[in-house]
Amino acid sequence: MSDRKPTTVRGQNLDETAKRIIELLQDDGRLSYSAIAKEVGLSEAAVRHRVQKLIDGGVMQVVAVTDPLQMGFARQAMIGIKVSGNVREVAARLSAMEKLDYIVITTGRFDILAELVAESDDELLDIVSEQISALDKVVTTETFVYLRLEKQTYAWGVR
Repeated sequence: MSDRKPTTVRGQNLDETAKRIIELLQDDGRLSYSAIAKEVGLSEAAVRHRVQKLIDGGVMQVVAVTDPLQMGFARQAMIGIKVSGNVREVAARLSAMEKLDYIVITTGRFDILAELVAESDDELLDIVSEQISALDKVVTTETFVYLRLEKQTYAWGVR
């Protein structure tokens, strides 16, 4: 028995079995429930239940990660956003924008970072100038266009 306490994430307690399930799926998101069951010593049904509980609890997602350029999207960019006033309010409004796929409130030069994938420079320009910059309380934006995707991974493990 371990002396370590379960990790708390969004109100969820993750035991060693849940952590191992996550690690296995981070390594291979297509791994079958029966293969996971053999690794963690549970039944296939118990693994299926645990995976669904982790997904429903917002602890993890199982998705196909793609290279946007290979999928026909010409531009990927990070937008640095400075805000005057309530940063959470602006972040919530940005989160509602379908074309933005990553929003984070941060410290430093920018209050918010937003990532997007666009089909063209025109679409990128429209999103930045007509949607993001047009929001009340957005003071300035700075666009960082990605030239090449060198590394993209989401397998940082569990603690």
